[in-house]
Amino acid sequence: MTTFFLAFGFFLLVVLAMAVGYIVQQKTISGSCGGLGALGIEKACDCPEPCDRKKARMEKEEARNEKLAEWKRNQIL
Repeated sequence: MTTFFLAFGFFLLVVLAMAVGYIVQQKTISGSCGGLGALGIEKACDCPEPCDRKKARMEKEEARNEKLAEWKRNQIL
């Protein structure tokens, strides 16, 4: 049981050190290889035409944004 607590404490200390480093440097977290952007892929799905689920999500988001814009216009008036 002592080994577990020592290991847990060590990992907790490492995570805490990483968090403090992130806060002090104020940099965004990024991968070491640059991610998909380094490969020339602009989006996670590199399909020329989005799938039906993606289209539905985009339409839903657009409708929500339109409702929000209308609400804001009504609040101003």
